[in-house]
Amino acid sequence: MSNLTLIIPAKNEAESLPKVLEELNSYDFKISVILHESDATTIEILKNHNVEIIYQKNKGYGDALIEGINQCKTDLFCIFNADGSFDPKEIKIMLNLLKDNNLDFIFGSRYQKNSGSEDDTIITLVGNYIFTTIGKIFFKLKITDILYTFVLGRTNKAKQLNLTQKDFSFCVELPIKAGRNNMKMSSISCYERKRIAGQKKVNAFKDGLKILLHMIRLFFSNK
Repeated sequence: MSNLTLIIPAKNEAESLPKVLEELNSYDFKISVILHESDATTIEILKNHNVEIIYQKNKGYGDALIEGINQCKTDLFCIFNADGSFDPKEIKIMLNLLKDNNLDFIFGSRYQKNSGSEDDTIITLVGNYIFTTIGKIFFKLKITDILYTFVLGRTNKAKQLNLTQKDFSFCVELPIKAGRNNMKMSSISCYERKRIAGQKKVNAFKDGLKILLHMIRLFFSNK
C-alpha cells in the first residue's frame, strides 16, 4: 500500500501522535504530518519516526489538509486524525471499496449500520444531521456523514477541485465540489474511537456557523 499517503494534521497533538504512529508501524503507508514550525514539541517527537513533515504556511484545519493533498506524491491519499479516533484497520476496507467500484472518494460514516462513535455528543450529532441533510437536499450528495473527515481518495481528483477552505468548512467543500464535478463517491461504515488525549479543536457553534455560511455560498456559486 505504499501508493497511499496518510495525511495527518497534527496541531497540538504531541501527546497522542506518538501512540497513533506506533499503531501505524505495522502498515505499509506513507505518512505526511502537517504542522507549524512553531510546534517544537511535536517536531522533536517526529525525529524518532519515519514520516514526512510538511510545514503549514497558514493556519487552520482545512489549510493543513489542502497543503497535504497538494504535496501528496502517491496516487491515493487518506485523511487521518492524529488523536487516535480513526482505526487504521478500516483503511484497507475503504481502499478495497474504492478500487472494486472504481470510485474517486470514500467517506467514512458514523451513522450507518454497524458504525458508531465513542466521541460524539448530542450537539455534534444534531449538527451533523442538519448539514448532511442540507448536502442531500441541495447538493444531491449521497454520503451519510458530511462532517467526518475520514476520507480516502484519488489524489489527482482532489487536486482538480480547487479546494480553498482553510477552516473546518473544508469538510463540506470536498464532497460538494466532488459531486459538482461528477466524481464517484460512496460512504462506508466506520467506528470513531475516543481520542487518546486532548480536546476537540472544533467549536460546535462558531465553526458550525462558518460551515453553514460556506454551504450557502457554494449553493449560489458554480465554483
